[in-house]
Amino acid sequence: MMAKKKKTDNESVKTTGRKGRSNPDRTAVITELFRLFPTKRYTIKALASASGGADREGKALTGEIVRALVRQGTVEELGSAKYRLSPTAQETMEGMVDMLASGSAYIKVEGEEKDIFIDARNAGHALNGDRVKFIVNRVNRNGVPEGEIVEIVSRSPRGYVGVIEVDEAKGYGFVRVDSRKVPVDIFVRLKTNQKVHTNEKVMVRILEWPEGSKSPQGEIVRVFGQTGDNNTEMHAILAEYDLPYDFDKEVIDQAESIPGKIEKKDYLERRDMRTIPTFTIDPADAKDFDDALSIRKLANGSWEVGVHIADVTHYVQPGSIVDTEGENRATSVYLVDRTIPMLPERLSNELCSLRPNEEKLTFSAIFELDDQANILQQWLGRTVILSDRRFTYEEASRL
Repeated sequence: MMAKKKKTDNESVKTTGRKGRSNPDRTAVITELFRLFPTKRYTIKALASASGGADREGKALTGEIVRALVRQGTVEELGSAKYRLSPTAQETMEGMVDMLASGSAYIKVEGEEKDIFIDARNAGHALNGDRVKFIVNRVNRNGVPEGEIVEIVSRSPRGYVGVIEVDEAKGYGFVRVDSRKVPVDIFVRLKTNQKVHTNEKVMVRILEWPEGSKSPQGEIVRVFGQTGDNNTEMHAILAEYDLPYDFDKEVIDQAESIPGKIEKKDYLERRDMRTIPTFTIDPADAKDFDDALSIRKLANGSWEVGVHIADVTHYVQPGSIVDTEGENRATSVYLVDRTIPMLPERLSNELCSLRPNEEKLTFSAIFELDDQANILQQWLGRTVILSDRRFTYEEASRL
């Protein structure tokens, strides 16, 4: 939770009555009322009654006090001659916006057990992923804290992907964002040399959201192409989820420098499984094979089954550039027609790919099973294998 905002110095608000007498007591009572009930809307008459009397002089003094608090920024004036504590003067928290399709949102706050619900009318101009300051003003009947956003600390650095509708004559367009977490269209003014047409998929970045405007204003940072085109949709997905297309040169260079030769000490440190029937099973269009199976009948009548995973740790050292890149990516991403690998091709498609007729370093789980598949013994450790055959799922199914 962020540090609480410093309160305004209420002692600086002084008023003078008709007889020239200062009235600090009335000021203190009025200020405390605003702070105790930050969302309550007060009239001058109600504040005067609660702070010493609502006769003509009392209301006049109260009016002076409240106007001074408004000038100070502690209190804000609302319609119908009502006043409340200014959101900027209230104790604030900071968190990340998780927007709903309705325009309402939940704010995730580090260290808080419950997310804070923000009704659409109290969301200001916040968008999904923005970091905001907000106040909590009530807890609903279900025990969920509710609040109001008072400041946008920073906009989400990620762009928004959507479909544009262009008014070429007027030189602007509106982008309907694909994600339901952005419940408003984004206004974009087209640059003179910008070639973009209605129904094209684009990425936009928010520039501002002026007060009184129904739509945020943005700029187009990328045009993917016509909606429905395969390459357009694939590239839009990668961009929307901030998935990297390629590896930086330094990552590729380090991966290329990793030696692929298996040394004598590597064989000595590992269980040798090269003579045991071993195979992989993968989709027909797979490019990397990171797991394999082995099986053989033992002399005692039991079965030995091995599950082998490429030993990436042999090649990727902790803290290296390649290791950091893999940690940042977290996983390989499989789209309909392409793969975005976690590690460079030197590793994913070569050194750590269990291709047939190539000796590979692996980490294995070896099980001894009886005819009813009960586990009799098990072993975990590093191995070296030699795959005899690459099967597709269809081939394995037929067999």
